[in-house]
Amino acid sequence: MLTGASKGMGKAMAEALAEHGAKVVISSRKLDQCEAVANGINEACGAGSAIAVACNAGYKDQLQALVDATHDALGPIDILIGNAGVNPFYGPMSEIPDEAFDKIMSTNVKANHWLCQMVAPDMIEKGSGSIMITSSTGAFAPSEVLGTYNISKLADIALVRNLAAELGPKGIRVNAICPGLIKTDFSQALWDNPEAAQRANEQIPMRRLGEAEDLKALAVFLAADASSYVTGQALTVCGGAHMWS
Repeated sequence: MLTGASKGMGKAMAEALAEHGAKVVISSRKLDQCEAVANGINEACGAGSAIAVACNAGYKDQLQALVDATHDALGPIDILIGNAGVNPFYGPMSEIPDEAFDKIMSTNVKANHWLCQMVAPDMIEKGSGSIMITSSTGAFAPSEVLGTYNISKLADIALVRNLAAELGPKGIRVNAICPGLIKTDFSQALWDNPEAAQRANEQIPMRRLGEAEDLKALAVFLAADASSYVTGQALTVCGGAHMWS
């Protein structure tokens, strides 16, 4: 089950999981976009590979309805990717309205907390499962224009680590995926300009910006038994732009 899966990185990760045999639930706010992605996956991977469920991740009742719909259609949940995120404000934290601050923290952090509470019982009963939460390399540094967003993404890493400690003894792995600057609609204001292209070509070791498809392999790895000894980690997909010792 994936949130924020109707476009960009979420869509790419859903496609990758389906290509490797998983049955996926595509969710985002707009049902028509979810259905378009699900139809494409079903055409490529076979009927029944994907279903679409509309869900605004900022509302607990809608998240519970998403989990319930997933149970009704596919049974217990084995894999969760909390990918939905928002950033309604661009500017210094000294100027962010309370409403924008609350929306960022609620959707980017609290919604993932809620989802994990709702889905973990399935995995605990089975004794295995994989949870992934999309964070960001923005979590690793301050920003004069994306401060609250970066705080929310660092909080996601803290959430992942705590859940990994709590759920590891029950066989459940929890990891954060930290994309760098990826060419998606969500981040278009950050990459669709000559300065960003120049920085990518001069400063990123791989000499390019990321693409949504760059997230596919990591999502499959973390979902599979191949990563059975990987938990509590913040794994970057950034072309080498963020290296840590």
